[in-house]
Amino acid sequence: MRCSIVIRAYNEEAHIGRLMEGIRHQTVRDVEVILVDSGSTDSTVAIATCYGARVVHIRPKEFTFGRSLNLGLAAATSELVVIASAHVYPVYPDWLECLLEPFADPQVALTYGRQRGPATARFSEQQVFARWYPDQSVGRQTHPFCNNANAAIRRSVWEEHPYDETLTGLEDLAWARAAQATGRAIAYVAEAEIMHVHHETPRGVRNRYRREAMAFKRIFSEAHFNLYDFLRNVISSIGFDLLHAFRQRVLWRSLASIFWFRWNQFLGTYQGYRSASLLTPELRQTFYYHVGWEKDALPKREVEPIRYNE
Repeated sequence: MRCSIVIRAYNEEAHIGRLMEGIRHQTVRDVEVILVDSGSTDSTVAIATCYGARVVHIRPKEFTFGRSLNLGLAAATSELVVIASAHVYPVYPDWLECLLEPFADPQVALTYGRQRGPATARFSEQQVFARWYPDQSVGRQTHPFCNNANAAIRRSVWEEHPYDETLTGLEDLAWARAAQATGRAIAYVAEAEIMHVHHETPRGVRNRYRREAMAFKRIFSEAHFNLYDFLRNVISSIGFDLLHAFRQRVLWRSLASIFWFRWNQFLGTYQGYRSASLLTPELRQTFYYHVGWEKDALPKREVEPIRYNE
């Protein structure tokens, strides 16, 4: 089995090495790695090239998530293309094998795998991961949700329908929705597990959910998120997190982050629904270049996890 891996990156020297090392440990050996770099000023590119990655450059002022993916996929030479964020890393050596297995069904256009956060992740983000990425795989899901931090697609389907380069986020959701509209299938693979490292500030969380809400409103124009929705989601999510943190005996150490994470998550969502859909240069800088998640134990697999050098 052969595949290409497209990795989008900007100043990811703290994380890219672990991802590349995880790829090196995979049971799928015939792998082409393409790094789409959007102007890194650190050693991201140097680290990736040391592991044999081919680098495609995109200028920061031209960057959108969809455009960078289109550039990476245009450079890929395999029919099956894995898409990964630069700040994720695989847990098991059969990550690629599991992620690619559903493509044995010719109707499958996209697969995506489970995500969870490391021990240092915010409690509330861990709850988001637990809700979005369940423990059971789904061979053909009925909805278009997916996530390009850990996904794979057929390049031939992408040639028919490239990623939307105008969206501020959720380009994966839009692409999956279009694929399903043509009768193709989406598979969720719980065994294809990665760690997703987020070290965001409150402002960073608010910004992420804001741009995703703007994109969601573009994709689903009938959607709404009013002040009542904002308050209801903040209160219910904080209550849910407090209860689960108490049950897991991590309440005191998670208390502050639960409040600020959930507040900024839904404030950003509320702001995004109320924002204009035009991506101005100022918004581009804010969304893409601003400087500046615990769940219950998962079922154990018989596969030995990758042991990374700390």
